[in-house]
Amino acid sequence: MSQGAKQLYLQTASLVAGFMVWVLISSLMPYIQADIKLSSTQISLATAVPVILGSLLRVPIGYWTNRFGARSIFSISFIILLLPIGILSLANSLFMLILGGLMLGIGGAVFSIGVTSLPKYYPKEKHGLINGIYGAGNIGTALTSFASPVLANAFGWRTTIQIFLVVVLVFAILNFLFGDKNERKVNNPLTDQIKEVYKNEKLWFLSLFYFITFGSFVAFTIYLPSFLVNHFDLEKVDAGLRTAGFIALATVFRPVGGWLGDKLNPFFILMGVFTGLTFAGFLLAFTPSLPIYSFGCLFVAICAGLGNGTIFKLVPLYFSKQAGIVNGIVSAMGGLGGFFPPIILTILFNWTGHYSIGFMSLSEFSLASSILVVWLYFREKQEISAKIVNNATDGITVTDKNGIIQSVNPAFTKITGYTMDEVVGKTPSVLQSGEHDNAFYKGMWDSLTKAGYWEGFIWNKRKNQEIYQEWLTITAIKDDSGETKNYVAMFHEVDDQKK
Repeated sequence: MSQGAKQLYLQTASLVAGFMVWVLISSLMPYIQADIKLSSTQISLATAVPVILGSLLRVPIGYWTNRFGARSIFSISFIILLLPIGILSLANSLFMLILGGLMLGIGGAVFSIGVTSLPKYYPKEKHGLINGIYGAGNIGTALTSFASPVLANAFGWRTTIQIFLVVVLVFAILNFLFGDKNERKVNNPLTDQIKEVYKNEKLWFLSLFYFITFGSFVAFTIYLPSFLVNHFDLEKVDAGLRTAGFIALATVFRPVGGWLGDKLNPFFILMGVFTGLTFAGFLLAFTPSLPIYSFGCLFVAICAGLGNGTIFKLVPLYFSKQAGIVNGIVSAMGGLGGFFPPIILTILFNWTGHYSIGFMSLSEFSLASSILVVWLYFREKQEISAKIVNNATDGITVTDKNGIIQSVNPAFTKITGYTMDEVVGKTPSVLQSGEHDNAFYKGMWDSLTKAGYWEGFIWNKRKNQEIYQEWLTITAIKDDSGETKNYVAMFHEVDDQKK
C-alpha cells in the first residue's frame, strides 16, 4: 500500500473520531437538559459553543500541519480532547457545559489537518476526490447522533460521554504509531503566508461559499436533535436517527462533489448547489409539516454535501503554495457558518414565534452566492481570454468601429516598438510605411465593411522608422443585432523565407 493511501485511510478515520466528539453536546442535549435546567437560548448557546474553537483553531492548525506534519498534530489534538470530555462527563451547570464544549471544538478543528496534508501525496487532478473522501469523515457526527441516544438510554448520558475517552485515546496512539514521520514540511512564516493571500478576492469568495454550505451542514447537525424533539414532539431516539440520516446523506455527497469538481467545471456545480439551497431555504421558511420539512432538510444535505466537496477542489487549485493557511481560513469560515444560525433561529423564534425569517435568510444568502458564482465564472473566462491575448506571439490590436485603437498586447509592442500608452486613442495609421497608396487602404476598408474580414501582406513601419513586412488579418466583431462594435487585427512579421 502506498504512503498516500495509508494516510488517506488513517486521517479520514481520525476525522471521523474528531467529528464524533465534536457533536457530543448537541447529540445528548435532550438528555442533558433533563438533568441541567436550561432555557431555549441557553440550549442553543451550549450546543453552538463547540463550533467557536472548532472554527477559529482551523487556521493555526492548518499552518501547524504544514510545519510539523499530520502525525504530530492529530496525536496532540486527541490527547488534549481527553480534558473537555472529562469535564463534560462531570458537568452540572451551564458554565461547565460551555467550558467543556469550547475545548471540545478541537474535535472539529482537526478537519484542517487532512485537507492540508493529503494533497501532498496526490496529483492536482485528484485533489477534489481525495479531499472529498477525507471530508466524508463528517459521518462521525452521524455516528454520534445515532449511537448517543441509544447508549444514553442504556447507560446514562454521563457514561456515554466517558466512552469517548477510549475513542480519542485509541486514535492518539494510532496516529503516533502509523502517521507519516517523513511528511513533506512547509516552514514559511504564518504572517508571510497571510500577506500573500489576504488580498486575493478568491479566498473570501470561497470562504463565503463554504460559510453557507458547511455552515448549513453544521447548523442542521447541532440544531436538529433538539428542534425535532421540541417542535415536532418526536422521541429522542427518533430525532437522533433522523439527524443521523441528514448527516449521512451530506457525507455521501461530499466525495461526489469533489469527484464532479475533478471532472466538470466546479462553478457549474456550485451554481446548482446554491440554486438548490435557495429553494430548500424557501421551502423550510413556511414551517411545513414533518414530511415536507424532512424533504427540505434532506435537500439541504445533498446540496451542502456537493458544495463542501466542490469548494475544496478549488482551494488547492488556486492556492497550491499557501494551502495550509487558506484551508484553515476557508474551513474556519465554514465552521463559523454553523455557529450563528442556531442562536439566531432561537432568538427569532422567541421574538416572532416561528422560524421563517431564519430559514429565509439561508435562501437569500444562497441566492446571492449563486449570482456571485455566475459572475466569477464569466470573470474567469475573461481572465483566461486576457491571458491568451497577453501571451500570444502574434501582435493583436483592438479598435472601436471608427478604427481608434482601444488596446494592444505585449507582442504588438515587441514587434512595433510602440507601447500601449503611445498608441491607445490613435489610429493604426501610426504604423503606415508609405509603401501603399490610398487605393490599397480603401480596398481594405471596403472589404471590412462588406465582408467583415480582410487579410494579406502589408508593409508597416516600427517606432524606430524601420520598415518591415507582416501578414495581417483584420476581423469585424459584431453585436447580436449585426452592428460592428470593434475590429481585431492580428499580425506577425514575415521575411522572404517565411513568405
